[in-house]
Amino acid sequence: MCGIVGGVAERNLVPVLLEGLRRLEYRGYDSSGIAIQDETGLERIRSLGKIKKLQQKIEQQAKPLVGKLAIAHTRWATHGIPSVDNAHPHISNDSVAVVHNGIIENYQQLKQSQQQQGYVFESETDTEVVAHAIHAQLENCADLFTAVQQAIAEFDGAFALGVIDKNSPDTLIAARKGSPLVIGLGIGENFIASDVSALLPVTQQFIFLEEGDIAKISREDIQIFDAQGQAVEREVKQSSLSATAVELGEHKHFMHKEIFEQPQAVIDTLEGRISQNHVLVSSFGHQAEQTFSQVEQVQIIACGTSYHAGLVAKYWFEDILNMPCQVEVASEYRYRNPVIQNNTLFVTVSQSGETADTLAALQQVKTLQNINVPTLTICNVPESSLTRESDLTCLTQAGPEIGVASTKAFTTQLVVLSLLVTSIGKIQQRISDEQEQRIVLGLQKLPNLINRALNQEETVKDIAKLFADKQHALFLGRGTMYPIAMEGALKLKEISYIHAEAYPAGELKHGPLALIDENMPVVAIAPLDDLLEKLKSNLQEVKARGGQMIVFEDEQSQLSSESSFTVLKVTSNVGRITAPITFNIALQLLSYHVALIKGTDVDQPRNLAKSVTVE
Repeated sequence: MCGIVGGVAERNLVPVLLEGLRRLEYRGYDSSGIAIQDETGLERIRSLGKIKKLQQKIEQQAKPLVGKLAIAHTRWATHGIPSVDNAHPHISNDSVAVVHNGIIENYQQLKQSQQQQGYVFESETDTEVVAHAIHAQLENCADLFTAVQQAIAEFDGAFALGVIDKNSPDTLIAARKGSPLVIGLGIGENFIASDVSALLPVTQQFIFLEEGDIAKISREDIQIFDAQGQAVEREVKQSSLSATAVELGEHKHFMHKEIFEQPQAVIDTLEGRISQNHVLVSSFGHQAEQTFSQVEQVQIIACGTSYHAGLVAKYWFEDILNMPCQVEVASEYRYRNPVIQNNTLFVTVSQSGETADTLAALQQVKTLQNINVPTLTICNVPESSLTRESDLTCLTQAGPEIGVASTKAFTTQLVVLSLLVTSIGKIQQRISDEQEQRIVLGLQKLPNLINRALNQEETVKDIAKLFADKQHALFLGRGTMYPIAMEGALKLKEISYIHAEAYPAGELKHGPLALIDENMPVVAIAPLDDLLEKLKSNLQEVKARGGQMIVFEDEQSQLSSESSFTVLKVTSNVGRITAPITFNIALQLLSYHVALIKGTDVDQPRNLAKSVTVE
């Protein structure tokens, strides 16, 4: 969602913060802005659209914008339309400037009260009440830190805040409740940001603020206080990421780069987790073996692409282990009264580890009394909220994923879920040593299988041309390929804006068949499995009604291309675990090349954000 970057230094921070904003573009935004404190007070520049438009406005100023204390922001609209007036930073009485990620749920009540106090509102946002609340507190105390501390006690909801004041020239205040915020440590300078990627050009040392933390930051000092107002020390972490890890290199788009990084991402995810054809259960944590021995069923909670990964895993748990597994969208789960059984392993899956609904579902489960519900998160960010709040953690090791449409994060989530299935099966003796070794050998073949699928890119480009004038598409799959069809449809709609839906192939006669005509391309996934012959019958039903069929098949499925029936032989020699992962690669390439033909913004599709850190 929104991106925050700020700092206090001896040098001009404007170019540093602009670069930070560029590195946060992947989060999704519709406007941006920067505020600096100089000898005359606060100066602010805001703009709609891309960061380059903000930079152009800065360069057009009669007086150069120079500030050694500054905050900047990319906004993704929640309260109020995308506009310059609604863009951050927000300023109260030419004194207090604020950038904010999150939602102040009681802003309407606060706004009414502040208007009665004489405050004038210039925006439709919830954030403006934050600036006014801090300014009001400064009327009664001279210390900015204390003013922020007292003001945030009034707020309901989630927030990450960066605050500066014209009368506090060397102080930057940061506060975190429910939305991520990190501090970057430099030499004679310190920074804040929504995530480490924004600050990699200036530092690799970070402090991850914890829930309720407030920090007072100067050039030479950082003081952190917890939610109770007690001074605390937070560990300094050394990031292993390099500044070039979030650069395009030879690729035109981050999505394309990340699709092609998947073989290495799988290798990195498996490293240290398998040995001599066996899964190392301890890779899930030192308590994993004891925890897994007591598991009787699994509950997976996730959103979007991660939800699709969970649906694939459901087939694996039930088919391979004969263990009950439920999968649910986090935003639904958290707002009903779910019945959860004793000895349920509660698994959250999230690329960022900050997905608001998934985190809320985890926190809800942790309040259960007199019931054994161990929690495990599968995540790509080591210092995220989900990793800190879960009993067990397994990181996907995908590396930075910048494109909004998830690719390598999804693939590595599936790899980790397969390791989880194997680990529980091994501990509970639900699978034999031979089965375990067969799964591990399949996973070890996976990077090469993915490379083979990637080598089909030129053929996929030709298939993508079939979608040039199309506005709708259907995706079909059976078994584990049904959630892969869902993921393929999601990718197509996310980045090409084509309306796409996925169905189990056996459901064609229950409604979707009515949609079939020459304007409705149908994408089907045909692995070599027990359901292949039934799938072939489904495909003939589509063909008989004049539909354009695109079939991604196993080389041994023995389908052949003909008029209105295009077949791409994606792979062969894949099993129950490697098949869905491998076939998904071709669907990623398809959505990417259709988006290129449609001329859409591949990495930053309209209305979408990478990390959904608010409801």
